[in-house]
Amino acid sequence: MSRILAVANQKGGVGKTTTAINLGASLALADQRVLLVDADPQANLTSGVGLKGQETDAGSIYEAIMADEIADASAFVMPTAITRLFAIPSNRDLAGAEIELVGITAREARLRRIVHALRAQYDFILIDCPPSLGLLTLNALVAADAVLIPLHCEYFALEGLADLVGTLKRVRSVLNPALDIDGVLMTMYDERTNLGQQVSHEVRQFFAERVFSTVIPRNIRLGEAPSHGMPVILYDARSRGAEAYIALAREMLARRSPESRAPGRSLASANAAESGRPLAPPEPHGSEHGEGANPESRIPNPESRSSRRSLASANAAESGIPLAPPEPHGREHGEGANPESRIPNPESRN
Repeated sequence: MSRILAVANQKGGVGKTTTAINLGASLALADQRVLLVDADPQANLTSGVGLKGQETDAGSIYEAIMADEIADASAFVMPTAITRLFAIPSNRDLAGAEIELVGITAREARLRRIVHALRAQYDFILIDCPPSLGLLTLNALVAADAVLIPLHCEYFALEGLADLVGTLKRVRSVLNPALDIDGVLMTMYDERTNLGQQVSHEVRQFFAERVFSTVIPRNIRLGEAPSHGMPVILYDARSRGAEAYIALAREMLARRSPESRAPGRSLASANAAESGRPLAPPEPHGSEHGEGANPESRIPNPESRSSRRSLASANAAESGIPLAPPEPHGREHGEGANPESRIPNPESRN
C-alpha cells in the first residue's frame, strides 16, 4: 500500500526540502515509484529536481489546489531525470493560495483530493511543506498518512518541535484521525559538538524508536547539488550526504516490513509526554532487521554497527547495494564518469 508523508517542520532551514528530494531519489533508485509534491511557494523542491520554471499544460500545484474540480490529477505530474521519480511543481503563485483559500469551503482538504487520487500509482508520495503552520501546511497534514519531521540539531529546533507536536494533535483530533509521526530525522548533525549530541539524546528520549537511527551529517555536497538541479546521489554519489540518504531509504523500507517494524512512539504517546506524564526510556535501537526481513526492497538491511564507528561508517550503504541505476542524464558531473550511471560502493572512497 502506498504511503503519503508530509515532510514538515515550521522552523525553516532544518532540511525539509533537502530530505524530500534526496529521500525521494533514493527510494526511486530502489525501484519505488515516488511522487514529490512541492507545497512550498519558494519552489525549492521544484528547482532542486531540475524543473525550475516548468509546469504541465494543466498548471502547477497552485492550479491543482485552487481548481473546483479535477478530472485527472495526473495531468499536473511531471517526470524528473530519475526513472520512477515524479513531481508536481510549484511557483510563486502558490503564495497567494494562503489568502485565496480562506473563504473556500473545506479549504483544508484541497490537497488531499489530489494526492489521494494519485496514491494508487505510487509507492511513496512526499509532500514538501513550507516553514510555517499555515493553510498550506495544514493541507499537507490533512492529506498525509504520517509526518516525517526533519530536526536540526540545535536548541531552537527543540522549541519548535513542541509547537509542531501540538499542531499534529489538533489536526488528528479534528481533521485527520489517522495522522501519526512516521519518524524524526536528525539533520545537519555534527558529532564533534556537545550540543548536537545533547539534542540527539533529548529527542531520542522523547520519541524513542520513532527517531531514525540514520542521521544526516553536515555535508557541502548536499548544499551544492540543488544549484545543479539534481539530487545529491546524482551529483556526488560517494559523498557522506548521499550515503546518509541511501541509508535512510533502506531504513524506511525496512520499517514498512511488518516483520521488522518496531512499535515506536505514537503521536498519542508524544502528546502524553508533552503534557508532563513520564515517558518510558527508549529501548535499544540496534540492527533488528535481519537479512530478508524486507522483501519489497532491493536495499539490503544494514549490518550491526558499533557506537564507536564514525557517522560516515554508520550511514554508509553496504558494498554491492543492488540499487537500480538511473537513466542517463546527459550531463557531466565533475571528472570522469557520470555518477548517475551507477551507485558506487560507498566504502570505496578516495
